[in-house]
Amino acid sequence: MKRIGLLIFIAISCVIWANTLPELSNQSFSQRTDGSMLIDVYYDVFDADGDTLTISMAVSADAGETWVVSCDSLSGDIGEGILSGTGKHVIWNFGAECPGIFSELYCVRILVDDEQPEGMIFVEGGTFNNGTSDVTVSSFHIGQYEVTQSEYEAVMGNNPSSFTSVTNGPVEQVSWFNAIEYCNRRSMYEGITPCYSYSTYGTNPDDWPAGWNSSYQNHTNVSCDWTANCYRLPTEAEWHFAALGGNETNNYTYSGSNNIDEVAWYSSNSGNTTHTVGTKAANELGTFDMSGNVWEWVWDIYGSYPGGSQTNPHGVVSGSFRVVRGGSWYDYANFCPVSGRFNIYAAYSNYDLGFRLCRVSP
Repeated sequence: MKRIGLLIFIAISCVIWANTLPELSNQSFSQRTDGSMLIDVYYDVFDADGDTLTISMAVSADAGETWVVSCDSLSGDIGEGILSGTGKHVIWNFGAECPGIFSELYCVRILVDDEQPEGMIFVEGGTFNNGTSDVTVSSFHIGQYEVTQSEYEAVMGNNPSSFTSVTNGPVEQVSWFNAIEYCNRRSMYEGITPCYSYSTYGTNPDDWPAGWNSSYQNHTNVSCDWTANCYRLPTEAEWHFAALGGNETNNYTYSGSNNIDEVAWYSSNSGNTTHTVGTKAANELGTFDMSGNVWEWVWDIYGSYPGGSQTNPHGVVSGSFRVVRGGSWYDYANFCPVSGRFNIYAAYSNYDLGFRLCRVSP
């Protein structure tokens, strides 16, 4: 019988934006002795708000230095839609996931997400007109603020921004590729299965080939699992709907007002710099800076809007550019309306380019 060696089980409740925090307890594990290389993991979980939970498991093969979300060889009470209860059971097929490795020091941690992501605003699904056609989007969560420099550095290990003296300023000097990588790495860091894959190389950016992000032509090699409840860029339709204020919209020209100075940092008031996120007024949903401060990358390839009604569109399937929305500190007011859009190469970065996050709503 092949044995793993020493396996340490670490139970961590990674809880995100809850009114009452979910609680993990009574975690245990055992390796089966029948030679099957199966690991049984048990836990109890309770959420006082009655939310459905997302349970994931992260694994470290180097005593906790780095963590990888274990997802391909898990079954049982794992994934989305888990309810509070006792005696939850996860089966990890270690032999299938880690063939030929039997003597490493493994750490395992269970993570629970109550499906209301921290720092994000719930956007109830609805229908809007993009100027060409009616578009319906399902419910989702969107970042209340643009991703900040500190948030980016905590995940990526570097801060590429030009305006580093701005307290809690938006990260800039990031390409579309940088934004995609950040989304996957943050998801992995929090024990959530990422949604972006590069060609046939999977979802872990460490496995992506050298130069994957150096040529704009590579942008069509990135695909997205739209069902994954993880961090990603909003689609252009999601961004537009949220910037309008969702179902609470007053159909303002800019995100939250017809007076641009109330809601946006742009060329006439920015002083030629970015500004701390959230220092202008919010829109109807409570999001900030969706007009001005920095342009925001979205998922879509740039192209003409199709005619006819659409539901959850992901953009055209081919093209040379990705879409940015919202205008920036550098731009005139005519670049900052909710309806404004621009096209940029995916590998390009500049001091007026940033992004905000999105997650699906289960």
